[in-house]
Amino acid sequence: MNLFHDTEIAFISKNDAELRKTYWLFKTMASKRFTKIGEMLTKFAMYIHFPIRWAVKPTIYAHFVGGENLEDCLPTVKNLEKFHVGAILDYSVEGGHTSQDIAKALDETIKSIHNAGKYKNIPFAVFKPTAFCSGEVLEKVSKGSQLSENENKEANDFKAHVKQLCQTAYNANVPILIDAEDSFYQNFIDDTVEEMMNLFNKEKAIVYNTWQMYRADRLDFLKLSYENAKAGNYYLGAKFVRGAYMEKERERALKMNYTSPICVDKDATDKAYNDALRFSVEHLDTIYIFNGTHNEDSVLLLCQLMQERNIAANDRRICFSQLYGMSDHISFNLAKVGYNVAKYVPYGPVKHVLPYLFRRAQENTSAGKQAGRELRLLSQEMQRRKALKTK
Repeated sequence: MNLFHDTEIAFISKNDAELRKTYWLFKTMASKRFTKIGEMLTKFAMYIHFPIRWAVKPTIYAHFVGGENLEDCLPTVKNLEKFHVGAILDYSVEGGHTSQDIAKALDETIKSIHNAGKYKNIPFAVFKPTAFCSGEVLEKVSKGSQLSENENKEANDFKAHVKQLCQTAYNANVPILIDAEDSFYQNFIDDTVEEMMNLFNKEKAIVYNTWQMYRADRLDFLKLSYENAKAGNYYLGAKFVRGAYMEKERERALKMNYTSPICVDKDATDKAYNDALRFSVEHLDTIYIFNGTHNEDSVLLLCQLMQERNIAANDRRICFSQLYGMSDHISFNLAKVGYNVAKYVPYGPVKHVLPYLFRRAQENTSAGKQAGRELRLLSQEMQRRKALKTK
């Protein structure tokens, strides 16, 4: 039987009431029309300052978000720990780039690093680069454009903030994941993260960059990054995801008349992703792997590669991860047989986390994707439990 088909293990953390609630949540999210209308109404309610917390917090927020602050997330961390699943607490507030916004994001991220250092079940810290620099400056530096005095200061401040976070992570012995952004921002981020790896990854991987494998150039960039790590005598921390901005990237490329950076189709993305895993396992002496995917084939591939090379399931150089509230059949079944698994658990005030929740709802509406799979597995587990009660 497929490793991921055991629904008893997949939903072992949920009682019957929680299981039914989750089923109806995904049932609702499976409707594109309902999701679209719900998003429009929510945005309108926010615009007119109509209170929506009462509707959002006990439903979609409670399912996908750990809480409003680090303390709120502790029950989630401890609950996951019972089943040997880690928690990565991600401050998911998206907003402006005033000095106050940046200072608050910096302070919260530093708190999250120290918090991870206190709990064995929080194996990584994480941050989003655009929390510390405007998109305009990231793009101009990435393109090599001339900067104004203020823009140059913002770029230097960005590097200083990233260094401060990586230094804090190094001091706390907490690996830190640096999320990827749009392709037209990424060059400056990549250069900055490589500098941080050269500084802090001499003994093991503390700093991880993120590879969005739907980009056609990322496999080559992985190989180049490996060569740079070997030459610099440091470890390469590599977090792999498929990617989050495909439609935006393609529309921008069409509008501005340049070749889209995105792979031509899903098959090409899947091949690039799996080839990146193969390359990384072949060079595990230098590369630490963070396999951030909901794709069963890519998870099973990495398990197979590890088995072929007699790499222990709990080897600290390899971790699997899925988003909190999604793909529990992957996370809990992997953890049950000894692999390193951690859930990405976003947190933040309800109104500030709504953009994140809208993205989760949108990706779950795609036919044949997440919602359909979740519903099928939830239904199987409810039927299994019902059958047990009738015996």
